[in-house]
Amino acid sequence: MLRLGQKVIIMSDSFEQNIPIGDYGYIIAYDRNADNAFDYVVRIPKVNKNVFVPAADIELEETLLQQEADRIEREALIDYALATRNEELFRWVMNGETADAPPADSNKEVQSQQDFIRQINLKAWI
Repeated sequence: MLRLGQKVIIMSDSFEQNIPIGDYGYIIAYDRNADNAFDYVVRIPKVNKNVFVPAADIELEETLLQQEADRIEREALIDYALATRNEELFRWVMNGETADAPPADSNKEVQSQQDFIRQINLKAWI
């Protein structure tokens, strides 16, 4: 639950209230009515009005700034790995795996077609 007075960014307008998407606002109240779909009352200074919004329509400014910083850092690491031809760093950034790690599928045994059909028929019979 967000605190009163926190700065939030309007991410969507799911109830089509003509809320300006991308603008900021401040949480001024909670809507504690269980029968209501709205969670917060947000003051939007740009349009000079208070609006009821669900929690899915708003996001904290700090969270969005952190996500943007993480995205930029990831892109910079990818660019550096490509420029220096560092395959290990590239794989780590893209997949979170090391370059010398074996593929996960190498441990599985190869079944013959007859064993596979026998196994399927057994499961279908059960």
